[in-house]
Amino acid sequence: MLAALFLFASCHKPTGRMQIDFSFVVDGAPLQQDAVLYTNAAGNLYSVTEAQYFISRVVLTRSDGTCVCLLADHEAHYVDADILSTLNWCPGDDIPTGTYREIAFTFGLAPDLNVTNAYPNAPENAMSWPAALGGGYHYMKINGWWLASDGVQRPYNLHTGIGQQRDAEGQITGFVDNNFTVTLPLDNFVVKKDEIAALQLQMDINQWFTDPHLFDFNVHGGSIMQNQAAQELLRDNGRSVFSCEKTISR
Repeated sequence: MLAALFLFASCHKPTGRMQIDFSFVVDGAPLQQDAVLYTNAAGNLYSVTEAQYFISRVVLTRSDGTCVCLLADHEAHYVDADILSTLNWCPGDDIPTGTYREIAFTFGLAPDLNVTNAYPNAPENAMSWPAALGGGYHYMKINGWWLASDGVQRPYNLHTGIGQQRDAEGQITGFVDNNFTVTLPLDNFVVKKDEIAALQLQMDINQWFTDPHLFDFNVHGGSIMQNQAAQELLRDNGRSVFSCEKTISR
């Protein structure tokens, strides 16, 4: 028997709802866009002009170990620092009441969801990933400027998505799925009957450059879509960029 029984929330009563509020910080302080204010662990001075990403396959784990899968009607959610409507998300699913100890989600799009032309409309369609590089969609875009070691300010595009395997001549021989699972503990997160339980999910952008690997723009450059080594570095670092906390239920 499986250790965790997956429940479809709509089949169980009583139920409540949940809301996830998304935010961006740098070293714990609210993100200020379009200003070269930040220094990462490698000593790179940088700014953030845009920050966008997908999450999918969201799962809540109850205190008894059973799980509730969200997104029954919404397979993925798009988050954009510049679009306020994307920063507050209430899945359409009803959720069984009770105490939940953990939330987990896929950062980016799960493979079966990462299908070219799945999002024909704005703003999600601007996240499309080139077909020649594997197709589907970006998992994340963080864009801005960084001060290079020669003193010149250069643009960077921290874009994650499908990676490429290449032969000795640099020709693409295969593709790599670079999404990953983020698992976060919940402290006494209680869903009550006919209420909306709220969580804040916070991304600390500086953590992308920090742990367990040091990301240095002077080493990896400002464009990484075809750099699988850099993609893997960010995939490892990405597991620690998020934190969540309970907020006031509605």
